[in-house]
Amino acid sequence: MAVAGCTAAALAMGVAACGGSSGGGGSGSTVSGSTLTIYSSLPLQGASRVQGAATVNGAKLALQQAGGKVGKYTIKYKSLDDSTAQAGKWDPGQTSTNARKAATDKSTILYIGEFNSGASAISIPILNRAVIGQISPSNTAVGLTSDAAGAEPGEPNKYYPTGKRTFVRVVPRDTVQGAADAAVLKADGCKKPFVVNDKEVYGAGLATNVVDSLKAQGIPSLGNTGWDPKAPNYRSVASSIKSKGTDCVFISGIVNNNAVQLTKDLAAAMPTAKILGPDGICTATYTDPKQGGIPASLASRTQCTVATLDPAKYPPAGKQFFAQYKKAYPGTEPDPYAIYGYESMSLALDAIKRAGANGNNRQDVVNALFNTKNRKSVLGTYSIDKDGDTSITDYGLYKIVNGQPTFAKVIKASPTG
Repeated sequence: MAVAGCTAAALAMGVAACGGSSGGGGSGSTVSGSTLTIYSSLPLQGASRVQGAATVNGAKLALQQAGGKVGKYTIKYKSLDDSTAQAGKWDPGQTSTNARKAATDKSTILYIGEFNSGASAISIPILNRAVIGQISPSNTAVGLTSDAAGAEPGEPNKYYPTGKRTFVRVVPRDTVQGAADAAVLKADGCKKPFVVNDKEVYGAGLATNVVDSLKAQGIPSLGNTGWDPKAPNYRSVASSIKSKGTDCVFISGIVNNNAVQLTKDLAAAMPTAKILGPDGICTATYTDPKQGGIPASLASRTQCTVATLDPAKYPPAGKQFFAQYKKAYPGTEPDPYAIYGYESMSLALDAIKRAGANGNNRQDVVNALFNTKNRKSVLGTYSIDKDGDTSITDYGLYKIVNGQPTFAKVIKASPTG
């Protein structure tokens, strides 16, 4: 996701929407008592509600299996919703409120979130000033951690007012996803691909990564243009793209931004064009017509990528997770993001444990997050680098089967930057 710092909506609410304070390092970052609180901030309304709820369920399962404790500390978990019914997706004001709630709670030790990269652009500075470590289960925007391709001027330093990093993620950043998507387009025989983005942090940044990766593959994109999420239809956009001789379209954005209508109009204008999307649209609310998704007639030429794999492709611990999740939540198939919620909480608990006697010190727990090396997890073995990025790089390609995103194969690709 391309990050534009504080969004206009956040700025309208004042400085606190992008900053805020609740103490600093040293003794001020030590939580008194033996009860520590871990907050999560995820969308529980709108088109991403399924993924948000699954992430929460995964986190709850990890904490339950730990007995709700780490050593002498009792861990409380508070789930917050960063979406609103009015927005139908994550909301800048609600995200700011959630982050400030965690930052002013003297018992807070860690924060899991956000689901959307644009939301983290708002919450990171608030939590950073409070010296609260943040673990995202899904953010992929390059600019949150790096100034590599896809980042905007001033990123990522403008998100860390203390000058120290506090944000890590357990999914690969978009230099990796962009390379994976370009590899899929090439393998599908695309000669004249076109990229459209929703102009949000995530969509715009990923679009840049895909364009760069296509170029590296020897397939220059015919264009990269933004779409208006509030437009009633996209017939004129589709007509313009068609006129260029486009054979494949990459939709870089989130399902909440009218991606279903966009897809329908693109498909109608170009009956043979292949359509590929990233994790932002790889949801049942995009793929299943019964949930407001695209028509079943488009399933055969529409694919998407997510940094989650088929349960059979995970290590033993991952396979065990899926079995335990089904037992804990009977009658439900674990959404791909459930395992990332589980690992986010597991990493949080592990960081507190590795901080030892200082497991109640925010800075020491942050240090433990960044000292994560060769961690054996449900996702496989990974490390967190100095920027807060995971060493995991595998992506999954998903096809649509009976209205559901269904794992097809592992995509391995080398990022361009």
